[in-house]
Amino acid sequence: MSKEEYDGPILEIDKLSISFFTRLREIPAVMDFSCTVRPGEAMGLVGESGCGKSTVALGVMQDLGVNGRIVGGSIKFKGRDLNEMSMEDLNHLRGNEIAMIYQEPMASLNPAMKIGKQLMEVPMIHEGVGQEEAYARALEVVTDVKLPDPKRMLDSFPHQLSGGQQQRIVIAMALMANPSLLILDEPTTALDVTVEAAVVELVKDLGKKYGTSMLFISHNLGLVLETCDRICVMYSGEAVETGSIEDVFDKMRHPYTQALFRSIPLPGADKNARPLKAIPGNFPLPHERPPGCNFGPRCDYFEDGRCNQGDIFMSDVPGDDRHGSRCLKWQEIDWDAPMVVTEQKEKAKVGDVVLKMDNLKKHYEVAANALFGGGDKKVVKANETLSFEARESETLAIVGESGCGKSTFAKVLMGLETATDGQILLDNRNIEAVPIEERDTKTVGSVQMVFQNPFDTLNPSMTVGRQIIRALEIFGIGDNDKARHDRMLELLDLVKLPREFAERMPRQLSGGQKQRVGIARAFAGGARIVVADEPVSALDVSVQAAVTDLLMEIQREEKTTLLFISHDLSIVRYLSDRVMVMYLGHVVELGDTEQVFAPPYHPYTEALLSAVPIADTKIEKQHIVLEGDIPSAMNPPPGCPFQTRCRWKDKVPGGLCETEIPEQKTLADGHQIKCHLSNDLLAEMMPVIKVAAE
Repeated sequence: MSKEEYDGPILEIDKLSISFFTRLREIPAVMDFSCTVRPGEAMGLVGESGCGKSTVALGVMQDLGVNGRIVGGSIKFKGRDLNEMSMEDLNHLRGNEIAMIYQEPMASLNPAMKIGKQLMEVPMIHEGVGQEEAYARALEVVTDVKLPDPKRMLDSFPHQLSGGQQQRIVIAMALMANPSLLILDEPTTALDVTVEAAVVELVKDLGKKYGTSMLFISHNLGLVLETCDRICVMYSGEAVETGSIEDVFDKMRHPYTQALFRSIPLPGADKNARPLKAIPGNFPLPHERPPGCNFGPRCDYFEDGRCNQGDIFMSDVPGDDRHGSRCLKWQEIDWDAPMVVTEQKEKAKVGDVVLKMDNLKKHYEVAANALFGGGDKKVVKANETLSFEARESETLAIVGESGCGKSTFAKVLMGLETATDGQILLDNRNIEAVPIEERDTKTVGSVQMVFQNPFDTLNPSMTVGRQIIRALEIFGIGDNDKARHDRMLELLDLVKLPREFAERMPRQLSGGQKQRVGIARAFAGGARIVVADEPVSALDVSVQAAVTDLLMEIQREEKTTLLFISHDLSIVRYLSDRVMVMYLGHVVELGDTEQVFAPPYHPYTEALLSAVPIADTKIEKQHIVLEGDIPSAMNPPPGCPFQTRCRWKDKVPGGLCETEIPEQKTLADGHQIKCHLSNDLLAEMMPVIKVAAE
């Protein structure tokens, strides 16, 4: 079929069921799934990992591998059933009419081939155009996706580009053939929030320009709100609710959708007065689904003898725009009833200073020609004059894009690196020059870390209990094996894992459970300070709430100081007492949470706040998209590190921003900002995030 105008639905999925076949059994991955995407429409597909979102996308691409099969229903593209097409027709469709953008941009690019050549291949293969025209089109799309210096980009190899730039190239490649349907599978998970905002903006603009229909797969409800017209919520292989963004966000009619929203921190959530509500229980495995409603065992409204009898089908919610819910009781539930607030927590009393950093610097020397060594040395200034203090029972959030020096500072604190200059005082003892192998066990036990990816931090060949006992042995805790075994069971209680998990191997645990084991291990040595490096970013939304709550609870009991490294400002706002914003090795803003989230802002903080997707239709945001990527720490710009991307720069007279690093200035109540803007201009700043009037 040529690409003439088609006025019916672009994609019609009807009662689709997909199974994977193993030697032992058939595993149903998707069941009775229906969804329609009309021309120019963007449909968001949302749900926890393992719910079948990506399987649906692979079904549309007819790329289910050897074990996957469509066992029921149909997928029609522009009215033609994809199941009945020949291989030749499918090959013509893929890339030409239907394009897919994956989560990991590097996996879609050939590392040994220049970007220009990879882009030119698309029209040359699909449409048989000549080299000159292909080059002209490649140049056009690279300009379309707002990449700097397009000609140089076409002449670069993938590894010479940042993650955000690679992802733009992948989007450009998908758009080369001007497809009718674009499938995006978590396209921004690996990107910084500011880059994510720019990529999302780009996808929306291009969708309008090319009139492309989109299927946008994500677990981030805020992102779907900002990019899509309609949404389909999936749970355990089934669509449980679908409708327009407004209907589903403001008038949800399925208990799972409601539970999802209650587990994400929206503005106004307070960790003490209104804690997040995690969804109880665990996601069922595909071959262990309950009878009747899949969500039944975890649902607040479950009714025995009714919800667990027979299949449950989608029913229409009258009066709304194609709004449906897979729930027997949606008409009986009071959807406006306020959430029952779980117990209110006392705010932990902040104690004495445990950790003090004073003008900490960390510089690395690298060969200017890193590939072959030799040549001049260059200095990478990863941390420049970091100063702050953290107190007992306090949560200090450290925020910034990748490459700003957050993790370097954590490494110096842990003793994995030593400082170049300045000092770190832990309980008034200097530790900045003591590498980890020379630290005594008390110091090592006092400063512990919870890592971003729970899958990489556990030993796959050791039981969970043994790994915790091993940590207790290293920290010299417990006089004998029995004492250590008992302490290990107490630690499992602390992180709310059943004691029988002590005998399990890591592979038998879900991501959230593994992260809990990591937390138990971090607290094994009576940690005074825990550095949590993006501890929930690899976890599902519903699990995030449980893990953040757990961290808070342990902190209250153990009076721990929590240094929470993150780029997710919604979670930061919810759980931190103070926030430190970093940019290219500098602390550009430091203050308590209320101060940092209300004007006046450092211009970088302002842009960060604008970039965070918020899953609330009542929120209005100022629209600030940062141009360009973070400069390299090897070659930082002169003057203020942020001046290359700052929208306020013209307001500072005499080109000061380009020549001098600003001094740290203190505004009200210890709120510090490193900026050349005059106090009068800072006072004129408007709030970035506002709740719209009803």
